[in-house]
Amino acid sequence: MTPEGQALLRQGAAELGLNVEGQLPQFEQLLDLLVEANSRVNLTALKTESDIVLKHFVDSLSCLRGGHLDGAGLRVLDIGTGAGFPTLPLAIVRPEAAFTPLDSIRKKIDFVRAAAEALNLTGVTPLVGRAETLGRDPEHRERYDRVVCRAVAALPILVELGLPLLKPGGLLVAQKGPISDEELHAGRRAAGEVGGRVTEVDAFTLPVLGDARTLVVIKKVAPTPKKYPRREGVPNAQPLFWTTR
Repeated sequence: MTPEGQALLRQGAAELGLNVEGQLPQFEQLLDLLVEANSRVNLTALKTESDIVLKHFVDSLSCLRGGHLDGAGLRVLDIGTGAGFPTLPLAIVRPEAAFTPLDSIRKKIDFVRAAAEALNLTGVTPLVGRAETLGRDPEHRERYDRVVCRAVAALPILVELGLPLLKPGGLLVAQKGPISDEELHAGRRAAGEVGGRVTEVDAFTLPVLGDARTLVVIKKVAPTPKKYPRREGVPNAQPLFWTTR
């Protein structure tokens, strides 16, 4: 990582209230691993150092806003992790948590596993699979303290995929761009249907870039009905209370 990249990471993290000075070597190594792997297999569309630092690293760290991932021993599931975001940056700065990054594309999970091992992130346990299947597996259903997801789908879809995996009292932290009133309304209705309640809608701008972002936090307040999540592909094709655009 160049001095300019380091400066961007420091500035972006500082604007989020974080000091990553002690973790800079791990972020530098993660950047090198991602760039090298991406030259062989298509892991991410972001190619430049500044884009990776700001749109992957800093953007991932933004889900620490509000303190929802603070606390020792949290079990955190990351739905649709892709090349390991937000899991890998979060695991670097929150090594006390246990992260399970989930993605249906094996080559991406293979990279996440290799990167976690290279960075000595012992609390990261990657999984290949789909949230619909995991949500019906007794080993995973209602087993997690937090579920995070980053720009994966419309809010009603994220709610149906994430809430079944949360323990009662757990939180879904959905990272999104600008969110419309219509999507938020549908997300609130979907949350009520599957045992949750929207507790926070945090609109902010991404440090340095100024891009609009929203963190939507949903608390698991009741057990999820057994019929959710629906079978693979249905939540995306037929979202609860939402007409696909």
